[in-house]
Amino acid sequence: MTTVIHTHPSLSSRPYTTDLPIGRFAPSPTGELHLGSLTTALASYCHIKSLGGKWLLRIEDTDTERCDRQFTEQILIDLETLGLYWDGDIIHQSERIDIYNDYLQTVLAPLTYGCQCSRKSLARYWDNIKKVNDSVPNQQRYPRCCINDILDKKEHKLRLQLPDYAIGFMDGIQGMQWDNPQQTLGDMVVRRQDGMINYILAASIDDGLQGITHIMRGLDILPMTTAQISLLQMAGLPTVSYWYHLPLICHTNGQKLSKQNLAQPIDTRDPSALIAQALKLLQQQPVDLDTPERMLKQAIDQWDNTPLQNKQQLATL
Repeated sequence: MTTVIHTHPSLSSRPYTTDLPIGRFAPSPTGELHLGSLTTALASYCHIKSLGGKWLLRIEDTDTERCDRQFTEQILIDLETLGLYWDGDIIHQSERIDIYNDYLQTVLAPLTYGCQCSRKSLARYWDNIKKVNDSVPNQQRYPRCCINDILDKKEHKLRLQLPDYAIGFMDGIQGMQWDNPQQTLGDMVVRRQDGMINYILAASIDDGLQGITHIMRGLDILPMTTAQISLLQMAGLPTVSYWYHLPLICHTNGQKLSKQNLAQPIDTRDPSALIAQALKLLQQQPVDLDTPERMLKQAIDQWDNTPLQNKQQLATL
């Protein structure tokens, strides 16, 4: 099967071009930074700077129900306190909704359709299927109930058809990866009925428009990667050249350290000690306890992905 790459020369936001490697840190301001998000920020910063590249900051705040401006402000304060200074202007996704909708209404439009299925109706659908076949797995793809219906895309949630073939990519930490995005995610919702844009759609478009070449993020996002590769190709945007998915920090019960699991915000009263702790979790060589700027310079000079390779967890707290 051939992948069709669409182009859209009329769009005003063109990819940022540079010969330098470009990485990014893209927190969602649904809470303050915790130790897991700090290690991700520190790893992506040290890695891209060790390559002589730029480190961009993007605030992924499309989820207007959960994101809060006060969390955005605190994230910026914490990063600056730790010496993690970003290059260029900060992008706020909440200010870019028109860009995402432009792509949905143009190059991505042939692959989208309106959907009126609710969670309750889908639960009833699968309950009925299980009555006939009890071997149906608990995690199901969307059964495409609405794909042939002519529903107003503006008045209903919008689904996008992902390709049904295997896509492979080399992960610099986890090794060679293969996945079929249609089998894993199906026809995913890219815009809710209330207009809220899906995370992976916004992230994919912004990564392409910002010319991101290197992405280092948590292992929990790995299942989304082939969908993101597909979206970049569908939108005619530059694809990411290098992927790195970091092992996770977990609670003793095995759950990922996250805001949803009530991870404690970082305490930046002693930023140097915090940097040393995060570098230790990332299994990097120790650095001299000094100012954050000097510690980061040494960490950049010593950065090495090798200790992280083929691991699922950094630590259990």
